[in-house]
Amino acid sequence: MNNFTYYNPTKIYFGRDTIKNIGREMRERGVKKALLVCGRQSIFSTGVYDQVSSSLIGWYVDFIRFSGVQPNPLLSKVEDGIRLARQEGVDAILAVGGGSVFDSAKVIAAGVEYEGPVWDLFTGQARIKSALPLFGVLTLSATGSEMNGSAVITKADEKKKWGIVSRHLYPRVSIIDPSVQAWLTKRDTVNGAVDILSHVFELYFDGSKSGELMQEYSEAIIRTVIKNIKILLENPADYEARAQMAWAATLALNNSNAAGRSGGDWATHDIEHSISAFYDVAHGAGLAVITPAWMCYVYREDLHTFARFAQKIFGINSGTVEEQAQEGIRQLREFFREIGAPLSLQDLGVEYQDLENMAENAVQARTLGRLKPLQRDDVLAIYQLAWDQQGLNKRECDSYD
Repeated sequence: MNNFTYYNPTKIYFGRDTIKNIGREMRERGVKKALLVCGRQSIFSTGVYDQVSSSLIGWYVDFIRFSGVQPNPLLSKVEDGIRLARQEGVDAILAVGGGSVFDSAKVIAAGVEYEGPVWDLFTGQARIKSALPLFGVLTLSATGSEMNGSAVITKADEKKKWGIVSRHLYPRVSIIDPSVQAWLTKRDTVNGAVDILSHVFELYFDGSKSGELMQEYSEAIIRTVIKNIKILLENPADYEARAQMAWAATLALNNSNAAGRSGGDWATHDIEHSISAFYDVAHGAGLAVITPAWMCYVYREDLHTFARFAQKIFGINSGTVEEQAQEGIRQLREFFREIGAPLSLQDLGVEYQDLENMAENAVQARTLGRLKPLQRDDVLAIYQLAWDQQGLNKRECDSYD
């Protein structure tokens, strides 16, 4: 296990009827006026907005609503939020929504405190030295943004979907009430499950020798998601399954799962970011397509871990180590098929002629990955593997050394 420093300052309220605490927590931290960042409709139709606004009003926290954040949140929208926050003189940012809302709120919080263009913080031209205090009420568990310091934003005109990480971007308080997620669509629930799994995979398959405890920790999260997404597809209102999924999402990316590892691989995320920058597909949907293809391309770099994954998650114990690793990849893809996730780039509407441009776009900032460093041609090969409507099989995995 590698040396590590674990840091997470976010206070979590978890469970039913916890949204009422947001006003008190903000008031006790001296907040007088907040920018409430949210999406388009769901928090209004589900009653979440009423719960949040009632708590804020009851604790004398004034707020200005900034709505309309969309999936794959845009830099232009964030810039609008920064202008509004400055204009209104807010002293905190409150995210009420899913990962896209939290990410937008984080960038707004940092952008208000930075005098230059906020995109400078993504390109490395400037560092985040401070941010307005951030609070959150989560309505869709997937990204883990409720308890980490990361954010991803899309600069649409350049097709750049890039991220930032800073200790200043951790929410001070996040509230997770699984009951308000009962109204999520099947598609959102499935995409969320895939996103959670992908976060675990990025750390689990980064090539580090993290030790038995951390491997078991990751595998527990994976098994929890696989079990409970099936329950939720049958009964979306099952509170216990929602709660298990919600906490799995948080643990997958709140740094606890990263302890002792090498920082994660993250190639799959970067490769998917290029897809959604070109086609604006849901992040989880893109990950469902790219993850098995990436695994197929790189699994020989760490046969032991891929075979362990097959054994621990899918109970595959026969055959050679390589055969077990291949079967584990196939079983993961079958699981994605079972829950209704897309299986190919064609399913996402991606045109074959765009693959080369997407590959160029994916590596424009740096070489991708840690387990196997990926250049442009590697990414193109993964896109080509993921594009075929017939999908992956053992022969296709065998053809990539």
